[in-house]
Amino acid sequence: MRLFIALNLPKKERTRIHRAARALRDRELPVRWVEADDYHLTLKFLGDVRGGSRDPVEHVMEKVAGETPAFEVTVKGFGAFPTIRRPRVLWIGAQATPELRCLKQDLEWGLAEHGFERETRAFHPHVTLGRADEEGGAGAFRGLDDVVADLNHASTFTVRSLDLMRSKLTKSGPQYSIERSIRLAGPR
Repeated sequence: MRLFIALNLPKKERTRIHRAARALRDRELPVRWVEADDYHLTLKFLGDVRGGSRDPVEHVMEKVAGETPAFEVTVKGFGAFPTIRRPRVLWIGAQATPELRCLKQDLEWGLAEHGFERETRAFHPHVTLGRADEEGGAGAFRGLDDVVADLNHASTFTVRSLDLMRSKLTKSGPQYSIERSIRLAGPR
């Protein structure tokens, strides 16, 4: 099964972000929008994990969560990968605080000991809002940079758990489910 480790956002936060991104959805862009219930911040994509390989993943998650106090994450700033003029992914960013970076690195190092390849790209924490369709064509995203520049959203939420997520690919897009949720160590 396809697994990844993520931070799921509280319902209120998902609703706020969804409301703030309405101007993007109203543009009728060639984008498959992520449902607000599926908003999350991916920390580590694991890929296809077979039977016994899941146990070390959960062990690393338990160890890291047990050593990590709850912390706050601020989401703000809309953008796209690789560029706003030719996006594949539209997102809202999350501030890469020391706590968030440490959590990511602790997971990377712990999982590397069990054969999972360490991520070498720079960490750009974000919540995916939509994925561009490949048939978009030239000019499909003209003016999107102006729309994004006018969007104004910033909010903060407390991270209290680490989630092992399953991603099932379907024709209508990925479906996510929480396989296991592990609470962080507690208050700061």
